[in-house]
Amino acid sequence: MQDSSTALAPVLQFRHDIHERLRTKIREAIEEVLEEELLAALGSDRHERTPGRRGYRHGARARTVTTSDGTRTLVVPRGRVAGATGTTEFQSAMLPRYARRTRDVDDAVLGCYLAGANSRRIRAALKPLLGTQHLSKSAVSRVVARLKALFATWQTRDLHDERYAVIFLDGFHLRVRLAGRVVVVPVLAALGVTESGQKQLIALQLAASEAAAAWGGLVGDLQARGLPAPLLVVTDGHAGLKKALTAWPTVRVQRCTTHKWRNLEDACPVHARPELKRDYGRIIHAADGLAARAAYDACVKKWTTLCAPVARSLEEAGLDLLTFYSFPKAMWKSLRTTNALENLNREFRRRTKTQASFTTEAAAVTVLFGLVALGHVALRKIDGHDQLPAFLAKEWAHAA
Repeated sequence: MQDSSTALAPVLQFRHDIHERLRTKIREAIEEVLEEELLAALGSDRHERTPGRRGYRHGARARTVTTSDGTRTLVVPRGRVAGATGTTEFQSAMLPRYARRTRDVDDAVLGCYLAGANSRRIRAALKPLLGTQHLSKSAVSRVVARLKALFATWQTRDLHDERYAVIFLDGFHLRVRLAGRVVVVPVLAALGVTESGQKQLIALQLAASEAAAAWGGLVGDLQARGLPAPLLVVTDGHAGLKKALTAWPTVRVQRCTTHKWRNLEDACPVHARPELKRDYGRIIHAADGLAARAAYDACVKKWTTLCAPVARSLEEAGLDLLTFYSFPKAMWKSLRTTNALENLNREFRRRTKTQASFTTEAAAVTVLFGLVALGHVALRKIDGHDQLPAFLAKEWAHAA
C-alpha cells in the first residue's frame, strides 16, 4: 500500500512549482513597471538620441523587498534626471528610497497591532507569508511609530477648513497602566457630521475625569485650532460637558433621549415604568415639535403628582430634549441620541477587548485613532443625509 505522504508528493511539488512561477512573474512585473517609470522620467529609451531626452541611465542595483507574496530581490534601474539646478538621482514613486516593504505589508503589520498583538506575536502571525529575516522587531516598531506620528499630526492639525453641521460629544472608559497600576480612565471623543452627512472623527483625548475642566480643554483646543462652531451639539447631559459648551454660546444642544430615559428609569418605581415609558414615547416619537412640546408639558404635570423625582429629572433636561424636531424628519432618529458615538465606542471596545490594559496612555488613544484612520472601523452617513445640504444652506444663510 502506498504511503499517503508519497502519494501527495507530486501534488505538493506541483503547487510549489506554480507558486514559484507566480513569484517570478510578479517580480518581472514589478521590474517592468520600474523600467517604465525610468523611461518616462528620461524621455527616451536605451541608447536613443532624441531632442526630448532629459537624462541618462547608469546601471542598476539589487534591492530586497518584502511583499505580500514573500521576500524577493529586485533589479532596480538607476538614472540621472535633468532639472533646473542640474541632474538628480531618479526616484521611483512605486518603490520609494529606503522602502523595504510594500504598503500592504505595512497595513498587515498595523492590522495585527490594532488587533492587540505585540511585536513577537505579529512576527509569528506573518512568518508563514513573510518570514522573519526581513520583518524584525525593530521593523515592526518602525511601522507602528509611523502610526503614532500620524496620530500626533492629526491631533494638532489646523481645523479652519473643517466645518461640521453636527458634533456628537461623549466619553467612554479604557483600562490603562499608569504609574505602575492598571486604572480605568475616561476617553473623551468628538464625532462630527460634515455638510454631506458623513461622520468623521474629530478628536480623541484621554482625561483624568469627565469634569468640566477636561471637556472645556477639549472644546477649547478645537476652538484654538480654528474649528467653526457647529449648528448642533448632541450630548449625554454630563454636567462637565454642559458647562464646557458655554464656549459655543450660539450652538443648539440636543440631549440624548436614550441617556435621559435611563435617568428617568432610575427615578421611577419599577411598577410605574411601563406607564412612564408610554408617556416618554409620546415626547420623543411625536409627529412634530408642537406635539412633542404638548406631550412634554403633559408628562411633567402628570408625574409631578405621581412621582416628583421623575418630573424633576425631565425638567432638568428641559426643551433640549426636543431640539432635533427643528431638523428634517428623516434625520430625527440620528440626531436625538448619541448612538453614533455609542456605536463607535462599542467597536473600540470590541477591537481592544483582547488587551487586558494598554501599557501607556499614548498607546491607548493611538490604537483607537488607528482603527478609524485605517478603516478597521467604518463610519457611515447619518440618516437623511441627502436633505442636510439644503437645510444647512438655509440655516447658515439665515444666521449670516
